[in-house]
Amino acid sequence: MKALFKSKPRSPVDIVRQTRDLLVYADRSPDSRESKREEKMAELCKNIRELKCILYGNSEAEPVSEACAQLTQEFFRENTLRLLITCLPKLNLEARKDATQVVANLQRQQVQSRLIASDYLEANIDLMDILIAGYENTDMALHYGTMLRECIRHQTVARYVLESQHMKKFFDYIQLPNFDIAADAAATFKELLTRHKSTVAEFLSKNYDWFFAEYNSKLLESANYITRRQAIKLLGDILLDRSNSAVMTRYVSSKDNLRILMNLLRESSKSIQLEAFHVFKLFAANQNKPPDIASILVANKSKLLRLFADFKPDKADEQFEADKAQVVKEIAALEL
Repeated sequence: MKALFKSKPRSPVDIVRQTRDLLVYADRSPDSRESKREEKMAELCKNIRELKCILYGNSEAEPVSEACAQLTQEFFRENTLRLLITCLPKLNLEARKDATQVVANLQRQQVQSRLIASDYLEANIDLMDILIAGYENTDMALHYGTMLRECIRHQTVARYVLESQHMKKFFDYIQLPNFDIAADAAATFKELLTRHKSTVAEFLSKNYDWFFAEYNSKLLESANYITRRQAIKLLGDILLDRSNSAVMTRYVSSKDNLRILMNLLRESSKSIQLEAFHVFKLFAANQNKPPDIASILVANKSKLLRLFADFKPDKADEQFEADKAQVVKEIAALEL
């Protein structure tokens, strides 16, 4: 007899709607009866876990694209994402992890060949303010940081963050004393500056002065070894990208930038030296060197040639040897 009265399995749409109702409850009810609240919060955590299972599949089954599409459509039809982000601090750790994975996955889900998450975020762009501010909250930083990186896969969202006042905060977030949070902020910063090439080139051109002043003083000249190493690597990635050629030309025409790079070449760390070399070679290869750049290179010619004589990576690298030979040739030929 029992089998006759089995409740039919809930559809993805039902689960999203029930999750939304429970999130509204969690958002509004701090003072309700403790036992009832616990019960509702447990139900909410269970629903979020179910959403994750639909989107990612489980050990027994792969995700079903039709179910994922239904879930995604219902999720962005109303304000479920906003509620999930604002209620995240009220969830337990496991539910926060599940919610983070759900939000991450939804950024990639297409419904009728459209990324509807992108449309939703464009209309609710202030959610990025909440996610970025998460770096100031030790408990939330890694969850919100992961969500943020997935959201900036959408070009409109990345443009908003790049053009906002938040960009300046990343120079401080990258140096937070909590290593995991600092590393997460650095990963987001790198994503913002490398993923959407045309948007990045436009941002760097418009914001060149303040951006590189901060980059040089706070990151390249940081007292923290890891900060310096990550910053010089990322600088090489940015300047060597063809879409940033105008910014690169401007960067290698500055004697202050050259001074910083020459200091990094003298670091005891081999990895910083090598990354610094990849940027320094752009100064050396510039066929239109300003006179003050040329005179610095000439004044330091013998020191630089001595440094490069012993300069090699741990593993044999033909491209590096070719670049080094070219740099040595350029410097050796310099005269005032």
